[in-house]
Amino acid sequence: MRILKYCFLSVIFISTSLFAQEPTSAKPQGHTDQNKFRQMKDLLATPNETRTASGAPGYKYTQQQVDYVMDIRLDENTSQIFGDEKITYHNNSKDHLQYLWIQLDQNMRAKDSKTPDVKEESFRTPFNSAQAFTKSNLQETFDGGFNIEHVKNDNGSDLSYTINQTMMRINLAKPLAPGDTFKFEIKWWYNVNNHVTQGGRSGYEAFPDGNNTYVIAQFFPRLCVYNNVEGWQNMQFWGRSEFALEFGNYDVKLTVPADHKMEATGELQNPKDVLTKEQIKRFELAKKSFKDPVFIVTQEEAEAAEKQRSTKLKTWHFKADKVRDFAFATSRKFLWDAMAVDINGRSVMAISLYSKEGNPLWEEHSTRVVANTLEEYSKLTFDYPYSKAVSVHAEMGMEYPMICFNYGRPNEDGTYSERLKRGMIGVITHEVGHNFFPMIVNSDERQWTWMDEGLNSFVETLAELDYDPNYITGNLPKDIVPYMGGDQSNISPIMSQGDYVHQFGPNAYTKPAAGLYMLRQTIMGPELFDYAFRTYSQRWMFKHPTPADFFRSMEDASAMDLDWFWRGWFYTTDYTDIGVKDVKQYYLTDQPTENAKERAKRFKMDLADYPGRFIYYAEAVDGVIPQDAKSASDFAELNTYLESLSPEEKAKLKEAPKHFYQVTFEKPGGLVMPIILEITYEDGTVERKKYPAEIWRYNEFEVKKVFKTNKAITSFVIDPDLETADVDTTNNAWPKDDATAFSKFKEKVKG
Repeated sequence: MRILKYCFLSVIFISTSLFAQEPTSAKPQGHTDQNKFRQMKDLLATPNETRTASGAPGYKYTQQQVDYVMDIRLDENTSQIFGDEKITYHNNSKDHLQYLWIQLDQNMRAKDSKTPDVKEESFRTPFNSAQAFTKSNLQETFDGGFNIEHVKNDNGSDLSYTINQTMMRINLAKPLAPGDTFKFEIKWWYNVNNHVTQGGRSGYEAFPDGNNTYVIAQFFPRLCVYNNVEGWQNMQFWGRSEFALEFGNYDVKLTVPADHKMEATGELQNPKDVLTKEQIKRFELAKKSFKDPVFIVTQEEAEAAEKQRSTKLKTWHFKADKVRDFAFATSRKFLWDAMAVDINGRSVMAISLYSKEGNPLWEEHSTRVVANTLEEYSKLTFDYPYSKAVSVHAEMGMEYPMICFNYGRPNEDGTYSERLKRGMIGVITHEVGHNFFPMIVNSDERQWTWMDEGLNSFVETLAELDYDPNYITGNLPKDIVPYMGGDQSNISPIMSQGDYVHQFGPNAYTKPAAGLYMLRQTIMGPELFDYAFRTYSQRWMFKHPTPADFFRSMEDASAMDLDWFWRGWFYTTDYTDIGVKDVKQYYLTDQPTENAKERAKRFKMDLADYPGRFIYYAEAVDGVIPQDAKSASDFAELNTYLESLSPEEKAKLKEAPKHFYQVTFEKPGGLVMPIILEITYEDGTVERKKYPAEIWRYNEFEVKKVFKTNKAITSFVIDPDLETADVDTTNNAWPKDDATAFSKFKEKVKG
C-alpha cells in the first residue's frame, strides 16, 4: 500500500451530453411508469388451485379430451373433400356444460363470410396488376365454406345446432355433467381452395403438368378449448390468429387416388396396402440411417407417376394418440425421403415430401434441417415425444402435429440464391419447431399469439445458429431496433390480442424472440435461463398455459425477479436508450492544481500557509499538522486514518489508484435494462462490466458510477455488442469523437 503524500485532487470535467435523437413518433415517448420495478400483481391473475403462484398447474387443474374417428375422401377431379366424423367429448372439468362450441375454419372462405368485410380495400386499376384487378373485380367469389349435411347423436337422431360464422354451437338436450362423455357425428364437405392463387393455410397447388399437390389442414369441424381461465375459447377466426384445440386420439382413414403418396399426423396402420415391398424395405433402411436421408420414393419414380393418372383409389389409415389436431399431404408428384434422429436414445423419423420442382434444394437440406430442429428443440425443452416429424414442400409456412408445410422453390434450372436457401432453412426450422410450441405446450395463439410464435421463434434462432453459425436469423435484439424506434402510433404491446395488433410480424415473432434471446444471453445467463425454460416447457407439456404461467415459471425456477422485464418488454411499447451523459475525471498529484492556484490568488492567500482549502495536503513537519489541514482536507483525514491502521490491516489494502472517473449514465428511453460497459485503457487493454437493470431502481433517468484505476481510461462504450436493442447508439460512447473506440462501435452497429 502506498500512503498518500503531498496529494492534490485534480478535477478534469468532461461533459458528454450526447442527446438522443427521439425516434419518429406521433406521440411523445415519455416515462409513464414511475416505478419500473413494481411487481405485476396488478396485471397477472391471482393464483389458485388450478394455476399456482409458482407457474405450475395446480392440483385442481383440468382439461378436456376430444377423440375423433374420421373417414375422409378427396375427389381430385373436383378438388372437394368429403368427411364423416364421429366425436367423443370428455368433460373432465368440474362444470356442467350447456352446449359445445366447434370451430368451422373453412367458413372464413364461405360466400357469406364476413372476413372480407373487415379488411380495408384500395382500388387497383388493371394498369397496376391485371391479375389482381381480375381477381378482385371480375372473378366470381370462391365458395369454400363447410356444407354441413347433418349433425346427429350417436343414436342417429338429429342434434340442434347454430352456426355463427366460423363457430358452431351444439345445443345439448341436457347439460353435460362433470366426468361424462358425449358422442355425436357430423357429415360435411367443402370445395378445396387453390392456396397459391387464393391464399390460405391449406389447399392445393396446380402444376403445369396437370397434377396437384394437396396440403390439407383445418379441414374438419374441431372442438374449441374449454378451460378454467376463459371458459369456451370461441373467438371468431378472421384468417390470421390461429387455433386453440384440445388433445385427443385420432383414428383417420383417408381415401385418395391410388397413385398418390401421402404423409399425415400419426402412425400409418396399413403400409402393405399403400406401399410397395421395395418402398417398405427402403423405409426400414431409413430407420437405421442417422447421417443421411434414404429415398422411399426417388425423383425418377415420382416423374414416372406424374405422367399417368390412376382412376383407382386407395385408403391410408393413420392413428395418433395425444395430439391436438390432424393434417395430411397427398400427391402423385411427391418424392419421399427419411432418416432417423437420435433423441436421447430413442429413434425419431425426420421425413420430407416434395415435388421435383423443389430440387436440388429440398433433397440437400429439408430432412437434415428437420433432424437438427428436433435435436436442438429437445435440448432446450423436452425430448420430442412423437415418432416422426414431416416437412412438405408447399409455397407457404404452416404447422400441425408431426407435419408441416414449407416454402422454398429453386429456379427452373435448379439454381437458387443463398437468401432462398436461408429462407427455406428458416421456415422448416420454424414450422417443425411448432411441434413443441403450441402442438405440445398448447397455448392459445388467437388470444396470445406470442406464446406460440414468439417462443418458437426464439428457440428457432438457437437451432438455426446451430445448423449454420453464420445464419442471419433476423430475431436478435439489434434486428428489432427499427421497429421499436419507429412510429409509436403504429406499434402495439406484445400482450395484445392477436387480431388487433399493428405490425403482426415484429409484434408476435421478432420482438418476443429478441426479448427472450436478450433474457438468456444478457440478463439471466444461459445456465439459469435454460433450466427455467425447460421447467416451464415440461410443466406445460400437453396442457394449456397462459402468459402468467410462463412469467411465473421463469422466475420460480431461477430466483430472479423479472417483473420489470415482463412489464416493460411485453406490456408497453417503450424502447431502450441508454447513454453516457457526462464523465468527470479525477487524479492524484503532488503538485498544486491550476484551480488551486487561481483560488489562492483570488482570496490573496499563500498556498504554503493554508493548503487544505484548495484540496491540497502538505505533509506534517516534525509531527505538527498545518492549521486547518485536518478539517479542511479529505486527504489529511485519509492519511491520518491510514497511518492509524495496524500492519496487518495495512497489508490488506490495495495499491492506491491514480485515476478516478465519475460517469453519469442517462436513460432517455422508457425501458430499464442492464448497463453493459466496455472500458478501454491507455495501454490498449479492454475490460467488460455489466450492471444489472436494478441499477435504475431509485432513479430511472440517470445514475452515477465511479471507476478507480492505476491506468488512464481512454473510452467508455455502452452495449458494444448491441445486446439490449438500444434504438439510439449515438450517445453510447465517450468520448464521442474517439476515432478508435467509437468508429469500431459504429461498425458493429452497421453489421
